[in-house]
Amino acid sequence: MFSTVKYPRFAGTAVPRDFVEYPSQVNEMWRDWPEVLQHYARHYQTGAALPPELLAKVLATAKFNQGYMTTELVAANVIDQAWHQLAPADVPGADGVLAFETATLQKAGLDFAPVPPRYRSTYFSHSFAGGYSAGYYSYFWSEVLDADSVEWIKSHGGLTRANGDHFRTTLLSRGGSEDAMVLFRNFTGGEPYIGPLLQRRGLEATAAK
Repeated sequence: MFSTVKYPRFAGTAVPRDFVEYPSQVNEMWRDWPEVLQHYARHYQTGAALPPELLAKVLATAKFNQGYMTTELVAANVIDQAWHQLAPADVPGADGVLAFETATLQKAGLDFAPVPPRYRSTYFSHSFAGGYSAGYYSYFWSEVLDADSVEWIKSHGGLTRANGDHFRTTLLSRGGSEDAMVLFRNFTGGEPYIGPLLQRRGLEATAAK
């Protein structure tokens, strides 16, 4: 809807795999903003809006167990990347898959039995099919960009027409017509920073750069 590119092939989601999830993740932020929430989060019988104290409890649960969830995701990403960095001659046979995974996790400091990888090589189709080979990390990277962008929006006044126009003109409308990181910098004015994501997950006290 917003595309202003010259060549249609660069419109919309015609962007790198590790960038495509980012804009939609940013837009998900609005679901719990009071200005938006009041329009849909209402009691099915009385029509009363969701009480602020209940919303606070719901939002607080998003940080529950994030140490576990983050570790299992990182482990799955590390294994995925490790497979695709092997030379053909170094790829183990079926009987060596588990040993390869163990060695990979040990090298990365992630061989921790209480928190196994979210996905294993023998059944995780993203590693070898569906166009995501060596690209499972893209969800995580998009969330880094998303969290940093949300922090920018919050620090510049939140839900305003000016912020929406800035997001639309510098990023959403550009598709794949420019380098993805150029678009990100055009929007936020800086390089991606992991602080906001860690704060979102309850793993760091501050999101400030």
